Amino acid sequence: MPDSVFDNGYWPYIYIIIAGWLVTDIWRWLGVLVGNRLSDGSTILVLVRSIATALVAAVIAQMILYPSGVLSTTPVWLRIAASAAGFSAFILARQRMIVGIVVAEATLFGGLLMVT
Repeated sequence: MPDSVFDNGYWPYIYIIIAGWLVTDIWRWLGVLVGNRLSDGSTILVLVRSIATALVAAVIAQMILYPSGVLSTTPVWLRIAASAAGFSAFILARQRMIVGIVVAEATLFGGLLMVT
């Protein structure tokens, strides 16, 4: 008789996949159902957008001021300069995200070449 899924080492992975899918998918479907009934200018939607923007800003600030991994070996002034250059390019390019990302990365890499 072949081994079942529960007898071999695959059960934790299957559990993680199913549990992870259920947890995130439920919130996505609820978001779709509730979001369709809200107007773009509603107070709750403005609040949700504000919280999401604040979370993204906090993650970016943490990456700039308290980085981990290889990024922590770069000087803080270079990380700040790269983010400022990327943001400026994003604004000047009529809010094209790819332009901001490319300019920030080019500034970071160029600065690393000059520093080392």
